[in-house]
Amino acid sequence: MAQLKLRYCANLGWLFKELEFQDRCAAAARAGFKGVEFGQIYEQPIAKWKSWLGDNGLELVLFNMPAGDWAKGDRGIACLPARKAEFGDGIARALDFATALGCKRINCLAGIGPDDGAHWQALWENLHAAAEAFARENILLVVEAINHNEMPGFFLNNSARAMKAIEQARRPNIKLQYDIYHMQRSEGELAATITRLLPMIGHMQLADNPGRHQPGTGEINFDFLLNHVAKLGYTGWMGCEYSPTGKTEESLGWMI
Repeated sequence: MAQLKLRYCANLGWLFKELEFQDRCAAAARAGFKGVEFGQIYEQPIAKWKSWLGDNGLELVLFNMPAGDWAKGDRGIACLPARKAEFGDGIARALDFATALGCKRINCLAGIGPDDGAHWQALWENLHAAAEAFARENILLVVEAINHNEMPGFFLNNSARAMKAIEQARRPNIKLQYDIYHMQRSEGELAATITRLLPMIGHMQLADNPGRHQPGTGEINFDFLLNHVAKLGYTGWMGCEYSPTGKTEESLGWMI
């Protein structure tokens, strides 16, 4: 693939998994990454993150708000009316990590719930509250859509529903996290959708389909698509959130 004028960051939950976690930031830096992202960052203490990032000259690009108990089936809690207090606690916890580590983007997973008025209201009220709190620290809240093939019942499964939630929340510092892999599986029309939504995209991620492996292993024409994104003038980060087919370093040839 041709070299593109995009900024790629390594998702440490997916890349370099062949290494112990404490070695992944160093490996990302050696591979040429300037930024990293990680979902549930709370699994490691702030002091360790500071050391790993600082020692390797890395920016923490993005992490997720607390998403409930993953082992018990939670996939976020923002749309759940009965868990608004817990969501409020998560706002404070996310802010602690973001301010200490200099992270300016936090992703919110909506969760799994029925498509009814009570869940929509809980979602937009929670998003509004989080964005309002984050704005005081100049932090962007991003909202992600996840496909139903991989996560059945996820409340925001396409870009239209994610944009509806963002519009209802009525805060200027909320944007869309556009995941190319999830959107290929749920709606397709990647180039046209990205073009239309670009002003509202605050972060992007990639993986090929099927298999969620590195670009070039599946059906998505990344040569075209990434050049298209670059030509549109996207200046944000592109998170590499894929499962390498072998060792991570061997999967990075598409970036050259």
